[in-house]
Amino acid sequence: MSDTAPPKEPTTTHTPFLSTKTLTALVAILAIALAFSTTFRNTLTSFLTKPTTARTMSTAAAPASMKINKRPWSHRGHADHDWLYTYHTFSFASYYDPRHESWGPLRVINEDRVKPGTGFGAHSHAEFLIFSYIVNGTLEHKDSMGNLENLTRGEVQFTSAGTGIRHSEYNRNKDDEVHFLQIWAKPNKRGLKPHYETKKFTDEQKKDTLCRIMESTERLGDAKHAIGLQADLSMDASILSPGKKVTHEVVASGPRRLFAQVIMGKRAQPKAGGAQIKIGETVLGEGDGAYIDAVKGPASIEIESVGDKPAEFLLFDMGPEQQ
Repeated sequence: MSDTAPPKEPTTTHTPFLSTKTLTALVAILAIALAFSTTFRNTLTSFLTKPTTARTMSTAAAPASMKINKRPWSHRGHADHDWLYTYHTFSFASYYDPRHESWGPLRVINEDRVKPGTGFGAHSHAEFLIFSYIVNGTLEHKDSMGNLENLTRGEVQFTSAGTGIRHSEYNRNKDDEVHFLQIWAKPNKRGLKPHYETKKFTDEQKKDTLCRIMESTERLGDAKHAIGLQADLSMDASILSPGKKVTHEVVASGPRRLFAQVIMGKRAQPKAGGAQIKIGETVLGEGDGAYIDAVKGPASIEIESVGDKPAEFLLFDMGPEQQ
């Protein structure tokens, strides 16, 4: 007899047999769990791969082909005649630069400040469309057609010189200078009958929107409140609050040119801050302009105010050729 204990039998656990009903219920539960797992997985995948709105809106909408050439305020022509303090976007008077003679039908954008009791004496014009955008102060307009008006902020005076007129622009105020932009464009027809017109556009009309100020007579039906001019040219004005955006719909099909001009608050651009707008990836401060080319309508261009004060600016939309 062996003195070692015999090996023990292995211990086994017996599982009771599952009933048919129990098995069916388990299969149903498993199917439901798998279904919910798939739905959750698909939803999660879709959420993670979907582009966010913030990412889409981070860059201003603009045609991919659009080209912007900034015209800094300090690079414009400049003159200080004591009675007249002025900046010239295009070649004018004693300032000449062959790179900046005109843009489409646009020929002159002068930002003028005229001292009290002084002004432009009577002088002649012919074959130009001339309009003045009053920023501050009072400008007296007098012409050979018999018009005499005192223009204040928000008013736009338009003269089609046509076959010829004489006019004067004067600051009769004894205390305050007058600040205005004088703009000239070439008409698409010669020998027009001289014409004069004035309209007022309030700050409220321009606030956080694009207000059509000038419009080609051929498109005037779509902007009846605007002043009509005989050129393929539109001009909008805006006073855009910080953080706000506006969208310009190009006014005609085919190749177009645009020009943006930010109006100055003072005689020089602030060293920091101030009014600023952003077009595409280009930021314009007070007094800056921008040539915008290679745009083909229909198209949309977004402009955002990115400064620390409301930005007042003009936006021109025109045909590409000089008229």
